[in-house]
Amino acid sequence: MHGPALSGWLLMVLCGVTGAYCLLRTREGTARERRTARAEALMGFGMATMAVPAALLTPPRWAWGVYVVLFGGAALRALWFARISGHHRHHLVGSLAMVYMAVMMAPGIAGGGGQGGHAGHGAAGSHGVAPAAGGIPLLTGALLVYYAFYVLRSAGRLIPVPVPAGPVAPGVSSGAGGTPGPAGTGSGWAGLPDLTSACRLTMGMAMFAMLLTL
Repeated sequence: MHGPALSGWLLMVLCGVTGAYCLLRTREGTARERRTARAEALMGFGMATMAVPAALLTPPRWAWGVYVVLFGGAALRALWFARISGHHRHHLVGSLAMVYMAVMMAPGIAGGGGQGGHAGHGAAGSHGVAPAAGGIPLLTGALLVYYAFYVLRSAGRLIPVPVPAGPVAPGVSSGAGGTPGPAGTGSGWAGLPDLTSACRLTMGMAMFAMLLTL
């Protein structure tokens, strides 16, 4: 990443907290909700690790290969479950975006700057020179457009919608703002759809910010 140190710390904290909340959700809810929560926890922690400022930690060269293997596997898993759950298509895009960023930030790759693309998370590299930005403009632009629409759509779901007083059909929950959704239907952590949607919004904005630095 090639932004100021403050943005790296902020991304790390936000994504880490989001990942921790998603990890709590893996303990409750239906099998589908737990599976979704596990995928989102992996994404949150992965993004938090990738956003660690270079002033705190410079990852070894092999770390980027670990990112590629880990999120490549997550992409294959998301592709399999995308047959039965539309939200896993978003996980597929996110996992592939993580693979793309890891490749672009790896040492020796355009944008890696030879010092490890992670140096840009904080600001300048170890010699005080910010590594050159890299990435494939068309692919980066397509991902930015996708996440811009995703963030707007997620933010719209958090806007309260007035619900007229009246009987509610049996077995149907109006949820927050009167709009049902797959964010959470159980009790405890899994039954907080607004918080789940806010976490997804946070990760979407964080991914958009990280892609901007390529």
